[in-house]
Amino acid sequence: MTRPTDIVVTPHGARAFGRHLPCAIGRGGITRDKREGDGATPAGVHRLVGMLYRPDRMARPADWALPIGPTDLWSDDPRDPDNYNLMVRAPYAHSHERLCRADPLYDLVILTDWNWPRARAGAGSAIFLHRWRKPRHPTEGCIAFAPEDLRWLAPRIRFETRLVILPAGPPRAQES
Repeated sequence: MTRPTDIVVTPHGARAFGRHLPCAIGRGGITRDKREGDGATPAGVHRLVGMLYRPDRMARPADWALPIGPTDLWSDDPRDPDNYNLMVRAPYAHSHERLCRADPLYDLVILTDWNWPRARAGAGSAIFLHRWRKPRHPTEGCIAFAPEDLRWLAPRIRFETRLVILPAGPPRAQES
């Protein structure tokens, strides 16, 4: 059962704090069986466990948001079990994503607890809430919003806020 403080995501958009927000999900749709590299967004109830932002590009979006800089990376390499699906610092020899990107995609990132803090190899790395490339353009599994909607969401998130990702329901019977 969802609560008024939840961010509820479906293949058709998101509902949060009384508003409907367009969003993008993974190119693989929403799945109950998330795997590394499938491009899918994992169905379920997820906690929001962190918020990162670029202080050189925006003001702090919430008092609990942490600034990121050029040496901040996210490990996406299951061959490094000590750091897989965790924030790491450069230099880092394993596969990773740069958090401080040239484009604005990660200027504001909300972290979920997907496969965190003790990641299982093969279950997929980070699922973030971040800015979309263009309206509804699919992600690699994350949930992406218009920049103004993401900035609107950030200060409203509280400890009790959950991310509820619902798969598409069963096909509806056609009416005659």
